[in-house]
Amino acid sequence: MKSTGIVRKVDELGRVVLPIELRRTLDIAEKDALEIYVDGATIILRKYEPACIFCDNAKDIKVYKGKNICPECLEALKSEL
Repeated sequence: MKSTGIVRKVDELGRVVLPIELRRTLDIAEKDALEIYVDGATIILRKYEPACIFCDNAKDIKVYKGKNICPECLEALKSEL
């Protein structure tokens, strides 16, 4: 992990402001969703990008019954039926 040297305080509601420079660098826009991971005592924020539930491919995702599926896995499922 690389330190940015930026320190922010958590407010009364538990919010932390991400500096504009960091948001621009990571292409995080207003209203973008972030995934939250915990690794021991470390909190990791990652921009949420929907991916296929089978292979984690994030290209050309289709949603079927609330699940994300890529075209390749969709074809594989069709051929198995």
